[in-house]
Amino acid sequence: MFDEILGLPLHPLIVHAAVVLTPLLAVLAATYALAPRTRPVLTWAVVGLAPVVPVSVFAARQSGEALEEGRFASVEGQLGERIAEHAGFATPLLLVTLALGVVSLALVHVTRGDRFGRPAGLAVSALTVVLAAVALYYVVRSGHSGAVAVWGS
Repeated sequence: MFDEILGLPLHPLIVHAAVVLTPLLAVLAATYALAPRTRPVLTWAVVGLAPVVPVSVFAARQSGEALEEGRFASVEGQLGERIAEHAGFATPLLLVTLALGVVSLALVHVTRGDRFGRPAGLAVSALTVVLAAVALYYVVRSGHSGAVAVWGS
């Protein structure tokens, strides 16, 4: 299912959704957390991206595994090491984007009408900013290691 589309490997095509949408969610969620005045404008963007980003990362991960199994299973040496390094970022990126998505939705819920009080809003805001930074780190490392694997150093 995650192998090819029209004879082309799916991974290089689908990975762009994860590479673009993950930083977008990270920046918008952190902005939502740190700049309360922006919340009315950002609410729907954060709510929309929160479930889409983990799904796009999951699809990129699955298509990457299919590509590796189908075309690079027997690769050794420097290329094999580069592919292994790149693949090593898939699960941490998936987990952090899943956490960021859930916490972003929780942040929107907690801050709507300030029902849960200021301490809860601050705690969820801080967690959102930390997860956004970690997500940015992993998406950059994953993207860079993938580019190095394909194009060299």
